[in-house]
Amino acid sequence: MYRFLFSSKWLGYLLLAVIFATACVFLGRWQMDRRAETLAEINRVVSNYSATPIPFSAARDQFTRLDPAKEWTQVELKGTYDVDGQRIVRNRPLNGQPGYEVVVPFRLASGGTVIIDRGWLPIGNKNPGSPDSVPAPPAGEVTAVVRLKHPEPELQRGAPQGQLASIDLNAYGAQLGYPILTGAYGQLASETPPAADMPVAFPKPSTEEGTHLSYSLQWFAFGVLMFVGFGYAARQQARNAAIDAEDDDAAEPGGTVHAAVSSRRRPPPPRKRKKATSEEEEDALLDAQGY
Repeated sequence: MYRFLFSSKWLGYLLLAVIFATACVFLGRWQMDRRAETLAEINRVVSNYSATPIPFSAARDQFTRLDPAKEWTQVELKGTYDVDGQRIVRNRPLNGQPGYEVVVPFRLASGGTVIIDRGWLPIGNKNPGSPDSVPAPPAGEVTAVVRLKHPEPELQRGAPQGQLASIDLNAYGAQLGYPILTGAYGQLASETPPAADMPVAFPKPSTEEGTHLSYSLQWFAFGVLMFVGFGYAARQQARNAAIDAEDDDAAEPGGTVHAAVSSRRRPPPPRKRKKATSEEEEDALLDAQGY
């Protein structure tokens, strides 16, 4: 009944089903991997974002090479800002609004220099391509609490004087002309004494898982449904073939229906009456009058 499945036509259908299902499995696993990355980021935020700050001495190695599990860890720094080394980073949207971020070198009292991202600024209305004003950091010795962040990769595009295309610490250090710690930078959480004017503070990262799980389940379901559809089509094909076979059994080898059976069942045609003669018509008239 299902021998047609071995035909080239149906084997081609099966191959298409396998290819489609394989693609669905790949996309489903990709969504699961993205979900795993999102959950790992959520765990880092939950564990580190609001934890008690640790001193720089305990986090110095992280500024050389940041452990991904330590991202968002709060670190307390003491030193002074190098205002001359301040830069703004281009193309930094926040809540859907275009703008910039302000990065400043921070010279530690214990030695060494790290980079602090002090916050976000909207695009300016006075000078295109730059903010209207950049708030100055506090002067003198400052105690800053920062959250550890990975440096960003170099982008293959330039930036105007005093600006950066990304927070690429190696490129930034080359502009400054003195060594800085390039394994991580700090996103400002607080500073003492506070500045008179501050950039917009960064919002807390989202801890929502998103739709990766539902998307992955949908892709897996699509892959299964492809085989369900193939099985249904094969069943319909087999059913239609069985109906055609029954019709062939009821037919003669030549393909015509048994004429003998049909003729026996057909009622005979009515006989044609002969035309009456003049004598017969006269006799019928006399009979009707009672003679």
